[in-house]
Order: sequence, then structure tokens, then C-alpha cells
Amino acid sequence: MRVAALASGRGSNLAALIAARLPIEFVLVGSDKASAGALAVAAESGIPTVALNPRDYATRTDFDRALFGRVADAGADLLVLAGFMRIIDAGVVADWEGRAINVHPSLLPKYRGLHTHRRCLEAGDAEHGASVHFVTAELDGGPVVAQARIPVRQDDTEASLATRLLVEEHRLLPAVVGAIASGRLRWEGGAVFDGDPLTTPLDITELL
Repeated sequence: MRVAALASGRGSNLAALIAARLPIEFVLVGSDKASAGALAVAAESGIPTVALNPRDYATRTDFDRALFGRVADAGADLLVLAGFMRIIDAGVVADWEGRAINVHPSLLPKYRGLHTHRRCLEAGDAEHGASVHFVTAELDGGPVVAQARIPVRQDDTEASLATRLLVEEHRLLPAVVGAIASGRLRWEGGAVFDGDPLTTPLDITELL
């Protein structure tokens, strides 16, 4: 399976995906920031990279079309959003229905968008987690396929919660990509796992 990834930050989820040595071929890593650490992570593994500056395009849609066009040109079967911090044009997303996934640091549908760790602590939640979902035009609103959970400790801060959760993200994303690569997890107008429609998110333990 040919995989492309988009990332805006340091690329720790991308690094975990590469380190998992799944039966996939990385064809491109793209970013909206030339300084993104993810590009260096990719280059160190010999993966082609591209960085486009949103300011070079007249509209957000023009930028999205250009970047996603590069992904399409690379021949990707699956697009992984691994810390890509931009809202994507609905029309551009529609072209990738069932072929794009995103990892998000909350137990969706809770806490879509930013500052998920802070919001979890402010709400007094007993647990926190990460989700992988298929990408749709709705921000962090596509069908959730799998989640990993951690308890919230009394002494947790945003930083400590983020650090502990990142460990689970690094397990969850490769597990989901591996399930897609093996054919266990598919898109047939909706998520299907082992031949049955997926009605509730899988726990990470069901993928390992």
C-alpha cells in the first residue's frame, strides 16, 4: 500500500509510523511549513518531501488543491494526517473519502479542534485518549475507527497528560494503518472491520 502523510510539526507520529515497519511504501510527506520537523524525519528515511507555503496561494482552497494534487501525483492509496494543523477545503476532502485518516488527541466526539488536554482537565474527566478517524469535511468529525485510552491523574498538567498520551498515539496510528494495509479495515461507504460494519470505535487492543 502506497502511503502519503501530511504534517505541520515535529513529526513524532510520522516517526512512529516509519519505525513500525509496516507493509507499506511511503511515497510522499508534505507540509505547510518548510521548517516542519516531519520533513527532516522523512528525509532521513529517504522519503520524498514537499513543502508549500499557504501565502503563495490566493485562497485556502487553491493551496489545498495544490498540496493534495502533489499527494495524488505521488500515487498514494492512503493519506495520513499526522499532526497537519490546517482545516481542509470540503471539496478537496471529498475527493479522498475513505482514503484519508487523521489522528486526534481526544476521545472523539469530545474535544474537536485544539487544546484537547486543557479541555479534558478543565472538565474533570477521569480518562483521556486519542482517536483515529476517517477524514471528512467536518472538523475532526469523520467516522472514528479506533481509540486508545489513559487515566487522568490527580496531579496531571497539560504537559504531563500530553506526554503520556503521545505514547499511545504512537501505538494507535501504526495499528490502524497496519489494519488498513492488511485489508482488515476497509472503507465501503463506511468503515468495515473484518467484514462487518464498524458501529463503535475499536479499542487499540483489538488491533494489536
